[in-house]
Amino acid sequence: MKRIAIATLLLAGMLAAVPAQAAAAGDGAYHFGFKKSKNGSRPSIDEEGFKPTVEKHGAIFLGDTTQKELYLTFDNGYENGYTARVLDVLKEKKVPAIFFVTGHYIKDQPELLRRMAAEGHLIGNHSWSHPDMTQISSDKIKDELEKVKADAAQITGRQTMIYLRPPRGIFNDRSLEVSKELGYTSVFWSVAYKDWDTRAQKGADYAYNQVMAQLHPGAVILLHTVSKDNADALGRIIDGARQQGYEFKSLDQLTVKSY
Repeated sequence: MKRIAIATLLLAGMLAAVPAQAAAAGDGAYHFGFKKSKNGSRPSIDEEGFKPTVEKHGAIFLGDTTQKELYLTFDNGYENGYTARVLDVLKEKKVPAIFFVTGHYIKDQPELLRRMAAEGHLIGNHSWSHPDMTQISSDKIKDELEKVKADAAQITGRQTMIYLRPPRGIFNDRSLEVSKELGYTSVFWSVAYKDWDTRAQKGADYAYNQVMAQLHPGAVILLHTVSKDNADALGRIIDGARQQGYEFKSLDQLTVKSY
């Protein structure tokens, strides 16, 4: 019952992280959204109102759109039994990824965290308690991020953590500025679908089709490891993308940011 309650709370917090039209909130805050890619076209954040803020702070939306490169990113708010399978596929296919973890995940799944690091994947910061960072103080933002970094380092031995995925996809100029001052690059995404709702899984074929339909050069792909569909479809997604000439790279290899 405790895990169900935690999952429900975290699921509610994920509702903002959908690839829909961005929405402005109070205090100059935005819910990240974008115009999806179709048939390999370039996705867009031109009409959402936040493009200057994202670009100003050097946040990642797209990589080099002239290169057939893909960047796999996973959000790990809580464990639903599928991350080990995801890691198995990544190991088999020799694909790097980054996992953005919360405080709950660090406390609940230290062995999976160790495995991510041991197998060469990046670990990113998804905040300690998954708050709307536009609604908390700058000092609280610092506390949220530093606690994740310190506790993850204690488990993995890695002292470096430089990538942040803003919780719930909500941000404003101040939250990006504070996290940047702490040494973080905020990472958004250019491929996503409604995969985080564990009550509405539609099968591996659906996941495969949703991701493949949005592929484009320089894509930053957001997936949630709570999704059985993603775990079941990941191998096919990797193989299908490679058949189209795409190469999977680590976020550390992203040298050109496109907006």
